[in-house]
Amino acid sequence: MVNWSHSDEFVRLDINFGTAYGSDPYLVRETAIKAALSVERVLNTRQPVCHIVGFGDSSIDYVLRFWITDPTKGLTNVRGDVNLALWDGFKAAGVSFPFPQREIRILPDEDAQPETKRLD
Repeated sequence: MVNWSHSDEFVRLDINFGTAYGSDPYLVRETAIKAALSVERVLNTRQPVCHIVGFGDSSIDYVLRFWITDPTKGLTNVRGDVNLALWDGFKAAGVSFPFPQREIRILPDEDAQPETKRLD
């Protein structure tokens, strides 16, 4: 556990999210930072950052980090505001959210007998 607010008034918050593999990661990062900065409580004196943190089964995974100075006003609500700003920004930029995609292949059983048709 890291207590970022122990010795000063700044509190860092993280939002993890993923986008579809077809989305441009440079555009995603730029859009995410602009979205965070559009929320009034997010500080622009400590610039938000957005990093790729992994490549998932169905998504490129990111973390968006930003700072606030008023945690007593709530954390969930500011995260919610940033998530809504992400939604709006990604929609306007044509960035897609991922959905699970699976390919299923049915292989023939080599030991099975060929099917026969009964003719009446």
